[in-house]
Amino acid sequence: MLRRQIVAAAQRLDAQGLMPGPSGNLSARLDEERVLVVPSGVPKAALQPEELLVVTLGGEVVGGIKGMKPTSELPMHLEVYHRRPDVAAVVHAHPAASVALTLVGISLEEPVLPEAVLLLGEVPTTTYATPSTAENQDAIAEWIGTHDVILLARHGALTVGRTVTEAVVRMEVLEHTARTLLWAYLVGKPSPLPQDAVAKLWEVRRHYGR
Repeated sequence: MLRRQIVAAAQRLDAQGLMPGPSGNLSARLDEERVLVVPSGVPKAALQPEELLVVTLGGEVVGGIKGMKPTSELPMHLEVYHRRPDVAAVVHAHPAASVALTLVGISLEEPVLPEAVLLLGEVPTTTYATPSTAENQDAIAEWIGTHDVILLARHGALTVGRTVTEAVVRMEVLEHTARTLLWAYLVGKPSPLPQDAVAKLWEVRRHYGR
């Protein structure tokens, strides 16, 4: 069941252009000690349930097809699971509009769109880290304890959730927000929401346990 959910999520994100080619990766908790993670180098459109690997929180591969290796971004996923026992799924994707904002120094921490505040919360941007290295693990470490969505400078984005679907939806909302901001910046600088409006949105967010 969980394997099929991960594969369906990967194909959904690929269809939207958020995981082009072999880029991007997903994982989900199996239990307190193990996670399911996508293999390295496999295009998400062609991913099969049996190709997912079982990995311990210590990084040891304990199940999967011989010869396949877990995604090179595994340390970043494991960092999330170590710091966030409430998280059951992690998505790392390469959403173009979101990455474009990091290239020109536009932050998503300023509240502009109400839906983004409700569904994403604050979205910090990490310092640049070399893809496929432990630098990404270090880059998210200071943020992931209190944030569900993080932009990786010049690289991509990371979203987490209590379910695979929640993590995927957050990635989709993030990219929609980024596209909206890019359109807005074509004609002017977007104005932030008033502080009282933001306070009300955070109250609604807390009410629904987001």
